[in-house]
Amino acid sequence: MMSQLEKVIVFDLNNEEYGIPVKHVKSIEKIQFITRVPKVNDYVKGVINLRGVVTPIIDLRLRFNFAEKEYGDRTRIIIVSFEDKEVGFIVDSANDVIDIDRESIETAPEVVGEQEHDYIEGIAKIDKRLLILLNLEKVLEMSLEVEPNAVEVK
Repeated sequence: MMSQLEKVIVFDLNNEEYGIPVKHVKSIEKIQFITRVPKVNDYVKGVINLRGVVTPIIDLRLRFNFAEKEYGDRTRIIIVSFEDKEVGFIVDSANDVIDIDRESIETAPEVVGEQEHDYIEGIAKIDKRLLILLNLEKVLEMSLEVEPNAVEVK
């Protein structure tokens, strides 16, 4: 039987390696000016104008309840497109593109914090590396929910 390979973009976040399927990644950008948006969750840093498209930007460190870290030369914004949503994720650095054998992916262990567990599609073992694969649907679904009190109706 032929193994199924999936190309993923590997990025660092809080000293761990994560992966997003290449098919959902539109581009990887250097950190740039982000326009703040009022009444959104802390992890929503605001929006950027990316080649004429206003794109919401989410700091994945804050989304996953990691400590905030100052942006540096290696900080990147990974622009992802999933279904009809386009969002930028701020990550510590974007490293490389690798092929993962779908058979090497295991489900995330239950010991992972329940909230984080929702975001994880699985863990891929590649040589001595462990790669946490994000479930984009869950990350976006949970990230784009508007605070219930954010919009005032008069």
